[in-house]
Amino acid sequence: MSKKQSPQDGAPVSPWRAASAAGLGTMIEYYDFQLYGVLAVTLSVLFFQTGNENAALLSTLAVFGGAFLARPLGGIFFGWFGDKHGRTAALMFTIVGIGIASALMGMLPTYATLGLAAPALLLLCRLLQGFFAGGEITGAATYVAECSPPGKRGFFGAFNPAAATLGLSLATGVAGLVTTLVGKEAMVDWGWRIPFLLSIPLIILCVWARSRIEDSPRFKEMLKTHRPEHSPLSLIVRNYRRPLLQVIAIGFAQNAAGYVGVVYLSTHLIHTLKYDGTAVFWLISLVTLCSAFVMPFAGSLSDRFGRKPLLTIGFLGYLVLVPLTMWVASWGSFPLAVMAVAVSIVPFIVVQAVGYPLYAELFPTRVRYSGVSLGFNVATILGGATAPFVASWLTSLTGSSMAPAFYVMAAALVGIVALSTVQETSGRQLAD
Repeated sequence: MSKKQSPQDGAPVSPWRAASAAGLGTMIEYYDFQLYGVLAVTLSVLFFQTGNENAALLSTLAVFGGAFLARPLGGIFFGWFGDKHGRTAALMFTIVGIGIASALMGMLPTYATLGLAAPALLLLCRLLQGFFAGGEITGAATYVAECSPPGKRGFFGAFNPAAATLGLSLATGVAGLVTTLVGKEAMVDWGWRIPFLLSIPLIILCVWARSRIEDSPRFKEMLKTHRPEHSPLSLIVRNYRRPLLQVIAIGFAQNAAGYVGVVYLSTHLIHTLKYDGTAVFWLISLVTLCSAFVMPFAGSLSDRFGRKPLLTIGFLGYLVLVPLTMWVASWGSFPLAVMAVAVSIVPFIVVQAVGYPLYAELFPTRVRYSGVSLGFNVATILGGATAPFVASWLTSLTGSSMAPAFYVMAAALVGIVALSTVQETSGRQLAD
């Protein structure tokens, strides 16, 4: 690797390689993790034969949320592992684990074969996914922040959420392509397994990429003067409660709004509003694909104007655009729904792009991996795990297709309030 810059700025000459390798793993993580949500309607038929369509879907979404319960455990373990043994070792571990769990999910027998054991095994695979995912994107965000120059952390840090969004796009795109190629009946019969099994070649590619990167200069420099923390979690609870709570609150808003606005939206358009499933898969895939390429631009704006102003604008966008999108989509015109979804992706772009760089900047090097992982994964339980289920439940309870929008608006307000307590971090040196 090229000669690094001075320890004072802690960044390699070219952070592109670090950001690309970290982002590739994040893309695969989100492909694997979100594929379940994308195929929730199909999986509800295969694994939850309750005789009630709504009950089956709610059961499927409950298992989707179950994976988030394991994420903080994974975040604690891999945060400790990464702060003790290095970022790259932890990131190799997480991506292999989540890939194996996803491949196993594609091999599961269904309810028709195993009865109640089938959804139990499905839940087990989701818990494994959640455990390994708990250390992936937060570790990648930590690694990229420590490999980037101060004035470019927003730009390079946005590669991780951009990659995560590409993973979402890849998941919906693969689901749509397989459905188109094999047909709807074959998709329910056996085609649903193909997207999960594609995890195997993707993981092989990522292992190759990550084996070619070194640990972050920040972490290496820290080891020269400090021993790794024996218990970073206890140190965070004692000395870094404020940034921990800030990450939890902002992360809750980011996850709740994002999961309803993107992941649950496909279910909402298909199940609630009865649009064609294949068309919806392609719509969400194309919109998220385009948004991924805009995220580094949003990250660079936060380098120039600050993290807080950009995130505040993003959450305000959720307050306005998500209810507008769901209202327009409920009119029954798919072309209008397409335009509404395309507009509503703007706040998603901003919040995702700027949030991850901010989280890494709130903690010092010796506990950065643990702090970001713990805070963000608690936030995923509060926001991500509950969001699709709550949105579907509110729609079923009220009979209104607008109900999920009010949940997003409440979450966005939480994010705005939490941001008011954060000091600006863009352009500053990372704390050691």
